[in-house]
Amino acid sequence: MCALCGVLGGADHWTDAAARPGVFTYAADPLERRRERARRIAAANRVLGHYQMKVSDWQGTSFILSTATGKTEMVENLSHLWSVAERLSGRTCDPLDPTLLLRLDAAHD
Repeated sequence: MCALCGVLGGADHWTDAAARPGVFTYAADPLERRRERARRIAAANRVLGHYQMKVSDWQGTSFILSTATGKTEMVENLSHLWSVAERLSGRTCDPLDPTLLLRLDAAHD
């Protein structure tokens, strides 16, 4: 996707929702939505680090996925992240890879 499409993107994606007690819906508070977005980016980066990649926020509307070699691509929402990560890295990126899960567990302890 080109940068302009990322800016002009459509309606919010369900991954942009913020949890509230008893409900999973769009947060009314923009600050809380930004906090939740930052938490999702941090979680994605813990997984992507295993594949020498990282994702960052772009204007609160899209994401930028980068590899260790400098390849970058705009990602419209988090549901598109893994297919783009696989294309950029040239390998399968499995967020449920047992080696990755052990590494995440060890980092959490």
